[in-house]
Amino acid sequence: MGEHYFAAKPGAAGRPRTIDLVLPDLHLRLNTDSGVFSPDRVDLGTRILLETVPPPPPEGTLLDLGCGYGPIALTMATRAPQAAVVGVDVNERALDLARSNAQTAGLDNVRFGLAEEIDPAQRYAAIWSNPPIRIGKAALHDLLLTWLPRLAPGGRAHLVVQKHLGSDSLQRWLNDQGFPTQRTASRSAYRILAVSARPEQQTTHQEGPTR
Repeated sequence: MGEHYFAAKPGAAGRPRTIDLVLPDLHLRLNTDSGVFSPDRVDLGTRILLETVPPPPPEGTLLDLGCGYGPIALTMATRAPQAAVVGVDVNERALDLARSNAQTAGLDNVRFGLAEEIDPAQRYAAIWSNPPIRIGKAALHDLLLTWLPRLAPGGRAHLVVQKHLGSDSLQRWLNDQGFPTQRTASRSAYRILAVSARPEQQTTHQEGPTR
């Protein structure tokens, strides 16, 4: 069931299916299954994000936070073939699907894993995310405070959040936490939030973690 997409091991019986992500610059055929986020179609918020964000940095490491079966990460990997893309999720079924989808697409510049499998010292030139709002406000805030400080100097995150699920309050909270945040697009009650690194991150050496 959809409400269990943020479980590590979904209990829903498997029902594999294939969907298509068609954008002006790419066409990806994606395998999905029950127990993952938006298994029947690419989520509208994800589509709006992919249709409105600026091109990803051509080099460096890029992050898809809450990658699901991989539409955002695979789009980043397609648009920035010289970059290294990382997709992170808690759902092991979704991660298996994402790896399979990357192989099907012939993309070898992307890898997927659990948060604990990712080097915490890695810094990201960009983060794109359709964040898991339904995990609850406290858990969402913890998630963002874990990953946004890993933006490299000059890096930006782009988040898509539905207005009725708190996009405006999230924007205020991010600003309060020291991450300059602007709304850059709005469509079908979804907001695209562009989040810059904190000022102190702008002078942090890219090779290592903040001390």
